[in-house]
Amino acid sequence: MSSPQSGDPKGTVMTTKSEKYKRFDAADYLDDLEDIAAYLEIALEESTDDPTAVPRALGVIARSQNMSELARRVDMSRDGLYKALSADGNPTWSTILKVTNALGLRFELHSVA
Repeated sequence: MSSPQSGDPKGTVMTTKSEKYKRFDAADYLDDLEDIAAYLEIALEESTDDPTAVPRALGVIARSQNMSELARRVDMSRDGLYKALSADGNPTWSTILKVTNALGLRFELHSVA
């Protein structure tokens, strides 16, 4: 490491060697059903501005699980499920419900008034 840059009031230390970082993947942090439900709730909140938020979140959740087993439970091919839940996918509401049910989750509606 080199010394703090002169003129840098925060004294930031610059490194000269190359540093490598692992790309962040939320799927690596969805350890249990509670985490998965919380992640999906956030996606639901974001879906008012981004209609792809829920399918994308389900894709991340599916990757955190056994994608082949999940595909079997929703009666789809692994590739078909992966494509439907990808960033470019366009799953039907039926597929979304099948996936959430297969994950052990369900959507509930509550009055907000």
